[in-house]
Amino acid sequence: QVQLVESGGGTVQAGGSLRLSCAASGRTFSNYHMGWFRQAPGKEREVVSTIRPSGSMTYYADSVKGRFTISRDNAKNTVYLQMNSLKPEDTAVYYCAAAFVTTGSYNHWGQGTQVTVSS
Repeated sequence: QVQLVESGGGTVQAGGSLRLSCAASGRTFSNYHMGWFRQAPGKEREVVSTIRPSGSMTYYADSVKGRFTISRDNAKNTVYLQMNSLKPEDTAVYYCAAAFVTTGSYNHWGQGTQVTVSS
């Protein structure tokens, strides 16, 4: 019962930055774990970062730790992914996902936004 819409993707040169946003509607946003996932051409979808409902606990894939920051604004029903020091290997479609606190899976997904990092 939640709908997700990503925005903020684009094309940047290596070393640049982008900020992705995911706007949520429907079920109470504060009851959802939120996550960012990505899928590069020819590769499996992988988790990039997750954040708990309160925003107090976060997880980052080793490949992005120190460069990416996830945050959420429950008043705005929005989760963000600040991406700094981007690398060509970060090129992928980035997806926002939500998991209700009583479930163990991310079963709500946005349509994705393309991030392209040039060499």
